Amino acid sequence: MKLNTLKPAKGSVKSRKRVGRGQGSGRGGTSTRGHNGAKSRSGYSRKEGFEGGQMPLQRRVPKFGFRNPNRIEYKAINLSTLEGLIAKTKATVVDIELMVSNGLAAKKDLVKILGNGELKTKVDVTAHAFSESASKAIEALGGKVTQL
Repeated sequence: MKLNTLKPAKGSVKSRKRVGRGQGSGRGGTSTRGHNGAKSRSGYSRKEGFEGGQMPLQRRVPKFGFRNPNRIEYKAINLSTLEGLIAKTKATVVDIELMVSNGLAAKKDLVKILGNGELKTKVDVTAHAFSESASKAIEALGGKVTQL
């Protein structure tokens, strides 16, 4: 086999349909575009979501909801998850770096500690925010809460 003898399998490549070349082309005067109407004319482009004059979906469905542009999105971590992290790493100080290195949060996440679950170990926790129940639970065991 030589590179200069390679060619595609028989019947796999079709020649392009050449339209708009007059009566002798075998495609007549309309050049496969049908008779009158917008689609037969040059420069026609249909609007995105056009449904042939029917009321389009994006106008049929009602608008609803509100997205607060000032919302601060926190990565929630429960006390039960913290307890698992402490058991795994034997840490006495839990900060953002430890959570990131153990896959609980991403580097750019704002972390909020929530009070779901039970904490059994005295630990100092550093995070961006704390729920009231979480900070009470940590301080009840003699731990320290540091908010960034």
